Amino acid sequence: MSYNLLKGKKGIIFGALDENSIAWRTALKCHEEGAQLVLTNAPVALRMGEINKLAEAVKAPVIGADVTNMDDLKKLFEESMKHFGGGIDFILHSIGMSLNMRKGKSYTEIDYEWNKKTLDISAMSLHRVLRTAWDLDALNEGASVVALTYIAAQRVFPDYNEMADAKALLEGVTRSFGYYYGVKKKVRVNTVSQSPTRTTAGSGVKGFDGFISYAEKMSPLGNASADECAGYLATLFSDLTKMVTMQNLFHDGGFSYTGVTEAVINQMEK
Repeated sequence: MSYNLLKGKKGIIFGALDENSIAWRTALKCHEEGAQLVLTNAPVALRMGEINKLAEAVKAPVIGADVTNMDDLKKLFEESMKHFGGGIDFILHSIGMSLNMRKGKSYTEIDYEWNKKTLDISAMSLHRVLRTAWDLDALNEGASVVALTYIAAQRVFPDYNEMADAKALLEGVTRSFGYYYGVKKKVRVNTVSQSPTRTTAGSGVKGFDGFISYAEKMSPLGNASADECAGYLATLFSDLTKMVTMQNLFHDGGFSYTGVTEAVINQMEK
C-alpha cells in the first residue's frame, strides 16, 4: 500500500546489490511512495550485482562511486543534482565491508591495515558523503540522511568482529555531523539498527543461521524483514519525522530491549 509519503522528493540510495538487500527493497518502497531516485554503488559491486534490473523498476539512473574517493562522490552529487534539476531530499547509506571477516581473521588477530579499510568503507564513508553534500550545498532544507547500523555497536556479538567497531564509529559520525547539519539546514541524520536480515552481507557473518533463529525467539514481534525496514526508512525520509535527528533507532521487533523470553528459556531447558 502506498501513502504518497515521498511524493515530489528526490533521493540517493547507496548499496543496492541484489533483491535481498535492504537498500534494494528501500529503493522499491521509495519509488512506490512517489520519490525520484538515483542508485549508486562501488564499481566492483555494480559488476557483481543486478542493479540495472532495479534501475529499470524504479526508473532511476545508476551512477558508480567509490565512497572512499572524494572525487567520485563529488561527481555523484553533481550528476544527481543535474538529473533531479535541484537539490536532494534524502540519502540511504547502506554500506559495509570487513576485510578481516572475509579473510577469516578473528577479532583478536585482525590485520590493522585491513581494519583501516574496513573503518573507511563502513563508517568514515558516511562522513565523506555528508562532507561532499555539505561542500556542494547538495541537500535541501530539512533533508533526511539514514545509515544502516547494528546493535553490535552497543553489545558484544563475537562473530560480528571488527564490524562492531565500524558501526560504533558510524553512529558517532551520525551524531556529530548530525549536529552541524541540523544547525545549518535542519537536515536530519540518523542510524537504523535492523534485525538480522538474510542479505548477501549479513549471511557472511559466522553462525548467522543460528543467530537469526535466536533473534527470532528473543524478539516479541519477531525479526523485522527487509521490506518492513524499507517501510520504516520511508517514514524517516518523509516530512512526518522532521524533528528526529542524531538518533540510533532500533527496528528489531523489540530484541534490543528484551532480556529473555519464554521461547529462549524453553529452548535452553530442552
